[in-house]
Amino acid sequence: MDRRSFLLNTGGLALAQLLIGCGNNQTKFSVQLLKGSIPSQVVDKFRQELQQKAQLKFAPVDQIQNLYKQLHSWQEQAKTTDKQAWTRWIPFTQSQTTAVDLVSLGDYWLKSAIEQKLIQPLEAAEVKQLKYWSALDERWRQLVTRNDQGNVDSQGKVWAAPYRWGSTVIVYDRHKFPQLGWQPQDWSDLWRDGLRSRISLLDNPREVIGLVLKKLGKSYNTENLDTVPNLEKELQTLNQQVKLYSSNTYLEPLIIGDTWLAVGWSSDILPLLARYPQLSVVIPQSGTAIWTDLWVRPTSASKSEISSKWIDFCWQPEIAKQITLKTRTNSPIFPDIAAADIQEPILSLLKTNRQVFNKSEFLLALPTSTAKQYESLFSKIKTS
Repeated sequence: MDRRSFLLNTGGLALAQLLIGCGNNQTKFSVQLLKGSIPSQVVDKFRQELQQKAQLKFAPVDQIQNLYKQLHSWQEQAKTTDKQAWTRWIPFTQSQTTAVDLVSLGDYWLKSAIEQKLIQPLEAAEVKQLKYWSALDERWRQLVTRNDQGNVDSQGKVWAAPYRWGSTVIVYDRHKFPQLGWQPQDWSDLWRDGLRSRISLLDNPREVIGLVLKKLGKSYNTENLDTVPNLEKELQTLNQQVKLYSSNTYLEPLIIGDTWLAVGWSSDILPLLARYPQLSVVIPQSGTAIWTDLWVRPTSASKSEISSKWIDFCWQPEIAKQITLKTRTNSPIFPDIAAADIQEPILSLLKTNRQVFNKSEFLLALPTSTAKQYESLFSKIKTS
């Protein structure tokens, strides 16, 4: 699953690499991160607070999927280097396969990264020393504690550190709805009269079938769709309301008025609200899908004291607040943010409703047979 925006967030680090510090003898700390997910001011503050001189290198990348591919690339390069270990004795040859210290990764990719040994767990002693680990909401501690197969396991190891999160939301043109006499509040509203061929949905079976499951009181992570009565019928009815399925361009039709409502990722939608004041956003009251961005350590990376400090730094309440406000996402430690500090259009999303949050779910990796069931049903509905 690829969260990407057709209008890129400009609130974080620029695409050009940010290199802070110099000197060959300094400790080096290198990070590849999702573009826009960390404000440059936060990196500056981290450098200022470090008690040791270090060369910091933060390289933003456009898409989470590309970061996942980079982990694969490092692994393949490391295998090749191991097979040709004798080359280390040849003068003037140096390996270019060294991975960075930390990488951004979406929670959806975590199981696969563990299974394929693309990343390594944080050391138990390291986790104990993280000052703000205990301040994380329990659901995030559970999410990143997994066994060697990548499945959530309370007896497993800690494989990642979450630093921001968002959700799947409903965004709509509120100027279109007075004539209908109601405003969208929950998933069930997508089936209401007046929205035929007026909706844009993500081209993603887990998201679309998931919202229907949620409407029916089921889980996003249901493993046997055959056990859900009326699921296919509900999907067929919803399909009649849909004008477009797209995970990349689902917002353009809404902005130009071809659709009245869209379902999408908060990271795509929130940056647009100031530019398009006719748009309103709501988190469905029955709960929604949650995504989270994580720090992970590549398998070939060495444990670094600075990387531990960086992880903890992102959880400091004041820093977490900056990440929340400047990247328009939420923090897993839920920092105390005054309503006056948040612009009105995004207030309802960044001031977390804990009742709705408790009804929401992470999209966990499903067995291959189940994933194929989702894909088959989704394809059937779209072509019906």
